[in-house]
Amino acid sequence: MDLARVHGLSTQAVRNYEAAGVLPAAARTAHGHRTYTARHAAALRAFLALAAGHGHRAATAIMQAVHRGEVDEALRLVDTGHARLLEDRRTLDVVAAALADLPAGTGDDVASGRGAVFVGVLARRLEVRPATLRQWERVGLLRPGRDPRTGYRVYRPADVRDALLVGLLRRGGCPPARIGPLLVEVRAAGGVADLDAVLADWRARLGARGRALLTGAAALADYLDADAAS
Repeated sequence: MDLARVHGLSTQAVRNYEAAGVLPAAARTAHGHRTYTARHAAALRAFLALAAGHGHRAATAIMQAVHRGEVDEALRLVDTGHARLLEDRRTLDVVAAALADLPAGTGDDVASGRGAVFVGVLARRLEVRPATLRQWERVGLLRPGRDPRTGYRVYRPADVRDALLVGLLRRGGCPPARIGPLLVEVRAAGGVADLDAVLADWRARLGARGRALLTGAAALADYLDADAAS
Protein backbone atom coordinates (compact mmCIF):
# COMPACT_ATOMS: atom_id res chain seq x y z
CA MET A 1 0.00 0.00 0.00
CA ASP A 2 1.55 3.29 -1.12
CA LEU A 3 0.66 5.48 1.85
CA ALA A 4 2.96 8.28 0.77
CA ARG A 5 1.38 8.70 -2.66
CA VAL A 6 -2.21 8.51 -1.42
CA HIS A 7 -1.67 11.32 1.11
CA GLY A 8 0.76 13.41 -0.90
CA LEU A 9 3.62 12.67 1.47
CA SER A 10 7.20 11.64 0.87
CA THR A 11 8.19 8.04 1.51
CA GLN A 12 10.60 9.30 4.16
CA ALA A 13 7.78 11.14 5.94
CA VAL A 14 5.81 7.90 6.28
CA ARG A 15 8.91 6.15 7.59
CA ASN A 16 9.45 8.97 10.07
CA TYR A 17 5.87 8.66 11.29
CA GLU A 18 6.38 4.94 11.83
CA ALA A 19 9.64 5.55 13.70
CA ALA A 20 7.94 8.17 15.90
CA GLY A 21 5.10 5.83 16.85
CA VAL A 22 2.46 7.70 14.89
CA LEU A 23 1.96 4.54 12.85
CA PRO A 24 2.14 0.98 14.18
CA ALA A 25 5.31 -0.90 13.36
CA ALA A 26 5.29 -2.31 9.83
CA ALA A 27 6.13 -5.87 8.94
CA ARG A 28 9.07 -6.49 6.63
CA THR A 29 9.40 -8.66 3.55
CA ALA A 30 12.24 -11.11 3.14
CA HIS A 31 14.15 -8.33 1.37
CA GLY A 32 13.55 -5.87 4.21
CA HIS A 33 10.87 -3.79 2.54
CA ARG A 34 8.15 -2.37 4.78
CA THR A 35 4.65 -3.72 4.29
CA TYR A 36 1.87 -1.23 5.06
CA THR A 37 -1.68 -2.45 5.54
CA ALA A 38 -5.16 -0.99 5.85
CA ARG A 39 -4.42 -0.51 9.55
CA HIS A 40 -1.49 1.76 8.74
CA ALA A 41 -3.66 3.70 6.31
CA ALA A 42 -6.31 4.21 9.00
CA ALA A 43 -3.67 5.30 11.50
CA LEU A 44 -2.27 7.85 9.07
CA ARG A 45 -5.77 9.17 8.27
CA ALA A 46 -6.43 9.56 11.99
CA PHE A 47 -3.14 11.35 12.56
CA LEU A 48 -3.58 13.80 9.70
CA ALA A 49 -7.15 14.55 10.78
CA LEU A 50 -6.04 15.08 14.38
CA ALA A 51 -3.16 17.31 13.31
CA ALA A 52 -5.57 19.67 11.50
CA GLY A 53 -7.29 20.52 14.77
CA HIS A 54 -4.75 19.77 17.51
CA GLY A 55 -1.51 20.57 15.74
CA HIS A 56 1.30 18.22 14.78
CA ARG A 57 2.83 17.82 18.25
CA ALA A 58 -0.42 17.02 20.06
CA ALA A 59 -1.57 14.68 17.27
CA THR A 60 1.73 12.84 17.50
CA ALA A 61 1.32 12.44 21.27
CA ILE A 62 -2.22 11.11 20.82
CA MET A 63 -1.20 8.47 18.31
CA GLN A 64 1.86 7.49 20.33
CA ALA A 65 -0.38 6.90 23.34
CA VAL A 66 -2.72 4.74 21.26
CA HIS A 67 0.14 2.59 20.02
CA ARG A 68 1.48 2.19 23.54
CA GLY A 69 -1.89 0.80 24.49
CA GLU A 70 -2.70 3.88 26.59
CA VAL A 71 -6.06 4.74 25.07
CA ASP A 72 -7.23 6.64 28.15
CA GLU A 73 -4.21 8.93 27.86
CA ALA A 74 -4.93 9.46 24.17
CA LEU A 75 -8.52 10.43 24.96
CA ARG A 76 -7.32 12.76 27.72
CA LEU A 77 -5.13 14.54 25.18
CA VAL A 78 -8.10 14.83 22.83
CA ASP A 79 -10.16 16.30 25.68
CA THR A 80 -7.37 18.79 26.37
CA GLY A 81 -7.61 20.08 22.81
CA HIS A 82 -11.36 20.60 23.15
CA ALA A 83 -10.86 22.30 26.53
CA ARG A 84 -8.37 24.72 25.00
CA LEU A 85 -10.81 25.55 22.25
CA LEU A 86 -13.50 26.25 24.84
CA GLU A 87 -11.11 28.49 26.75
CA ASP A 88 -10.24 30.36 23.57
CA ARG A 89 -13.95 30.84 22.88
CA ARG A 90 -14.37 32.26 26.37
CA THR A 91 -11.38 34.53 25.79
CA LEU A 92 -12.93 35.81 22.59
CA ASP A 93 -16.13 36.58 24.46
CA VAL A 94 -14.11 38.46 27.09
CA VAL A 95 -12.40 40.54 24.41
CA ALA A 96 -15.70 41.32 22.69
CA ALA A 97 -17.26 42.31 26.01
CA ALA A 98 -14.25 44.45 26.91
CA LEU A 99 -14.44 46.28 23.61
CA ALA A 100 -18.18 46.74 23.98
CA ASP A 101 -17.60 48.33 27.38
CA LEU A 102 -14.94 50.80 26.25
CA PRO A 103 -15.66 54.30 27.56
CA ALA A 104 -16.68 57.02 25.17
CA GLY A 105 -14.13 59.66 24.32
CA THR A 106 -10.40 59.28 24.20
CA GLY A 107 -8.78 56.37 25.99
CA ASP A 108 -6.40 58.70 27.80
CA ASP A 109 -9.32 60.34 29.59
CA VAL A 110 -9.57 57.16 31.64
CA ALA A 111 -6.10 57.64 33.09
CA SER A 112 -6.70 59.64 36.22
CA GLY A 113 -3.54 58.32 37.82
CA ARG A 114 -5.41 56.62 40.65
CA GLY A 115 -4.87 52.89 40.82
CA ALA A 116 -1.65 53.04 38.81
CA VAL A 117 0.59 49.96 39.16
CA PHE A 118 4.21 49.01 38.49
CA VAL A 119 5.35 46.45 35.93
CA GLY A 120 5.63 43.51 38.36
CA VAL A 121 2.11 43.94 39.66
CA LEU A 122 0.65 44.20 36.16
CA ALA A 123 2.64 41.21 34.93
CA ARG A 124 1.27 39.06 37.75
CA ARG A 125 -2.25 40.23 37.06
CA LEU A 126 -1.97 39.35 33.37
CA GLU A 127 0.03 36.17 34.05
CA VAL A 128 2.88 37.21 31.77
CA ARG A 129 6.52 38.00 32.40
CA PRO A 130 7.59 41.62 33.00
CA ALA A 131 9.83 41.18 29.96
CA THR A 132 6.72 40.58 27.86
CA LEU A 133 5.26 43.93 28.92
CA ARG A 134 8.54 45.64 28.12
CA GLN A 135 8.58 43.95 24.70
CA TRP A 136 5.05 45.18 23.99
CA GLU A 137 6.28 48.65 24.90
CA ARG A 138 9.32 48.36 22.60
CA VAL A 139 7.12 47.54 19.61
CA GLY A 140 4.83 50.45 20.42
CA LEU A 141 1.80 48.64 21.80
CA LEU A 142 2.06 50.04 25.32
CA ARG A 143 3.17 53.48 26.48
CA PRO A 144 3.43 53.55 30.28
CA GLY A 145 4.53 56.64 32.12
CA ARG A 146 7.45 56.89 34.53
CA ASP A 147 7.51 57.51 38.24
CA PRO A 148 9.15 60.97 38.58
CA ARG A 149 11.17 59.91 41.64
CA THR A 150 12.33 56.40 40.70
CA GLY A 151 12.01 56.35 36.93
CA TYR A 152 10.11 53.05 37.14
CA ARG A 153 7.38 52.32 34.63
CA VAL A 154 3.93 53.24 35.90
CA TYR A 155 0.83 51.74 34.28
CA ARG A 156 -2.21 53.94 34.63
CA PRO A 157 -5.75 52.53 34.35
CA ALA A 158 -5.77 53.14 30.58
CA ASP A 159 -2.40 51.39 30.25
CA VAL A 160 -3.71 48.41 32.21
CA ARG A 161 -6.69 48.23 29.88
CA ASP A 162 -4.41 48.39 26.84
CA ALA A 163 -2.19 45.63 28.24
CA LEU A 164 -5.21 43.43 28.82
CA LEU A 165 -6.41 43.94 25.27
CA VAL A 166 -2.95 43.28 23.84
CA GLY A 167 -2.70 40.02 25.78
CA LEU A 168 -6.10 38.83 24.71
CA LEU A 169 -5.63 39.78 21.08
CA ARG A 170 -2.20 38.13 20.93
CA ARG A 171 -3.70 34.96 22.35
CA GLY A 172 -6.34 35.09 19.66
CA GLY A 173 -3.64 35.13 16.99
CA CYS A 174 -3.79 38.81 16.08
CA PRO A 175 -0.28 39.94 14.99
CA PRO A 176 1.34 42.98 16.65
CA ALA A 177 1.23 44.88 13.35
CA ARG A 178 -2.57 44.82 13.50
CA ILE A 179 -2.90 45.37 17.24
CA GLY A 180 -1.24 48.81 17.12
CA PRO A 181 -3.87 50.39 14.87
CA LEU A 182 -6.61 48.71 16.90
CA LEU A 183 -5.30 50.30 20.09
CA VAL A 184 -5.37 53.69 18.39
CA GLU A 185 -9.05 53.06 17.68
CA VAL A 186 -9.64 51.99 21.28
CA ARG A 187 -7.86 54.99 22.75
CA ALA A 188 -9.68 57.42 20.55
CA ALA A 189 -12.98 55.49 20.65
CA GLY A 190 -13.50 56.71 17.13
CA GLY A 191 -15.03 53.48 15.83
CA VAL A 192 -14.50 49.75 16.13
CA ALA A 193 -14.99 48.57 12.55
CA ASP A 194 -11.47 47.10 12.36
CA LEU A 195 -11.91 45.49 15.75
CA ASP A 196 -15.17 43.94 14.65
CA ALA A 197 -13.41 42.48 11.61
CA VAL A 198 -10.64 41.00 13.76
CA LEU A 199 -13.14 39.45 16.15
CA ALA A 200 -15.19 38.05 13.26
CA ASP A 201 -12.06 36.49 11.74
CA TRP A 202 -11.03 35.09 15.12
CA ARG A 203 -14.48 33.58 15.63
CA ALA A 204 -14.38 32.02 12.15
CA ARG A 205 -10.98 30.46 12.86
CA LEU A 206 -12.26 29.01 16.13
CA GLY A 207 -15.22 27.55 14.27
CA ALA A 208 -12.91 25.96 11.70
CA ARG A 209 -10.77 24.55 14.50
CA GLY A 210 -13.84 23.14 16.20
CA ARG A 211 -14.89 21.34 13.03
CA ALA A 212 -11.34 20.01 12.60
CA LEU A 213 -11.39 18.68 16.16
CA LEU A 214 -14.64 16.84 15.44
CA THR A 215 -13.23 15.37 12.24
CA GLY A 216 -10.10 14.27 14.06
CA ALA A 217 -12.08 12.68 16.86
CA ALA A 218 -14.20 10.76 14.36
CA ALA A 219 -11.13 9.50 12.50
CA LEU A 220 -9.54 8.41 15.77
CA ALA A 221 -12.72 6.64 16.84
CA ASP A 222 -12.81 4.78 13.51
CA TYR A 223 -9.20 3.69 14.00
CA LEU A 224 -9.81 2.55 17.57
CA ASP A 225 -12.96 0.64 16.54
CA ALA A 226 -11.12 -1.08 13.68
CA ASP A 227 -8.27 -1.99 16.00
CA ALA A 228 -10.67 -3.44 18.58
CA ALA A 229 -12.46 -5.50 15.93
CA SER A 230 -9.25 -6.95 14.48
